[in-house]
Amino acid sequence: MMTPNQIIEYFQSFLSDHKKSLFEEIIRDRTRHITVVLEDLFHPHNTSAILRNCDCFGIQDIHVIENNHRFVNSRDISKGSNKWLDIYRYDETEHNTLSCLDTLKNNGYLIAAMSPNENDILLDELPVDQKIAMVFGAEKFGLSNKTKQAADVYVKIPMLGFTESFNVSVSAALSLSHLSQKIRYKKVNWQLSPEEMQRIKLTWTLRTIQSARSIVKRYLVENPEAEDLFNFSEFLG
Repeated sequence: MMTPNQIIEYFQSFLSDHKKSLFEEIIRDRTRHITVVLEDLFHPHNTSAILRNCDCFGIQDIHVIENNHRFVNSRDISKGSNKWLDIYRYDETEHNTLSCLDTLKNNGYLIAAMSPNENDILLDELPVDQKIAMVFGAEKFGLSNKTKQAADVYVKIPMLGFTESFNVSVSAALSLSHLSQKIRYKKVNWQLSPEEMQRIKLTWTLRTIQSARSIVKRYLVENPEAEDLFNFSEFLG
């Protein structure tokens, strides 16, 4: 009987040994214990910088809420980081914010509104024993009232100067740097499951090899049972 690892090995035969080793090394540091939510950002520079930050700090999932502004990736800024991330877009209803946050809450995430508030806590005080979804709001306007009402906690980054806030991409970088180290120090269960690792490695592989669509099509003709283990249309987009 065919196994997921056999399928992955077949497609990774089209990769260099260096790339395969790199995938194995990086997947061990990937996490879904922390995820990032971007609510209506409108500067591609900021959105793309945050994607790059997420990849650098091992964050696998990004949730993009598009109420008034479409998600646009600037390749010069993101440096191809979107290729390695799972990006979930919420752009189909009047209630994209609630759709996103409700989904995350149902999946066990604590909703952390990254915005100063009279009831806020410092970033260092944010507990990491539960999965965390950090929500960053639009430039200038910040988080929506829906997000503020749905948030479980308000979090602020300590500041010592006159300026009221950091740029949103800087806020994300500082927060991710701190929390990605904290979850490892606290020894919480932050790593991906073996099944998650398999799926992500296959995604990375198919996004890397040339003519992936035609290779997959030919493979499935010869091995139709592979579709019982992986939904290849999901990987190829």
